[in-house]
Amino acid sequence: MGQNSGMSRRALLQTAGAATVGMAMGGCGAEAKKAPKALPKFKNADFYDKDGKFILEKGKEAYIALMEYHGYPVTDNIRKGLWVSDYGKGQFTKLGLAAIGYLNEHEGCYLGQDLFLLPNQMLPEHHHMKTDAAPAKLEGWYVRHGISYTYGEGEETKDMKAVIPDLEKKYVSVKHETILKPGESTVLNRKEARHWQFGGPEGAILTECGSFHDNKGVVHSDTTLVFP
Repeated sequence: MGQNSGMSRRALLQTAGAATVGMAMGGCGAEAKKAPKALPKFKNADFYDKDGKFILEKGKEAYIALMEYHGYPVTDNIRKGLWVSDYGKGQFTKLGLAAIGYLNEHEGCYLGQDLFLLPNQMLPEHHHMKTDAAPAKLEGWYVRHGISYTYGEGEETKDMKAVIPDLEKKYVSVKHETILKPGESTVLNRKEARHWQFGGPEGAILTECGSFHDNKGVVHSDTTLVFP
């Protein structure tokens, strides 16, 4: 991955409307809210019921708290269309993701979406393959808030910032680290390259730009992951 100055998701890529585009790309017309002074401390147990089932609305609330902390505009479209997952692992604060899609055009072969990671939360390793409908997806990320520790192919980074959850260690094959702060970006170095991300101390909010996303082409290194 190469850094420039300035990681899947299901039907969310078709659910968000044009209003979401305006909010996600700059918040035009969104009601400004004063950011909270501190980001809440998230406890994993708070996201599961007595039977161990993930409480989706609790997950959404956590990401909305992250958005409000960073001053990211929270609209009705985002509240309704936000895709959230703990990947069926029961360790949401360590392994999870939220995303909101606003562009995914097959004919033009382009995509736009925002990704959200809580503090010290991992987006699991995966790569994109060619399908009958689309070539292997290419993508890049621009950090808007927080820090994203982004990992891909290349020489293994010593003393990585990310702390890989025990349940995912055996599935991680790439450990070349690119640290992205607000206003910085990186891209995949080639098609089908494996990659994953990790939220910094204040989480991360990223804009992803890529080619058309066909969910059939997403291959996770951990084949035991479960999706909503």
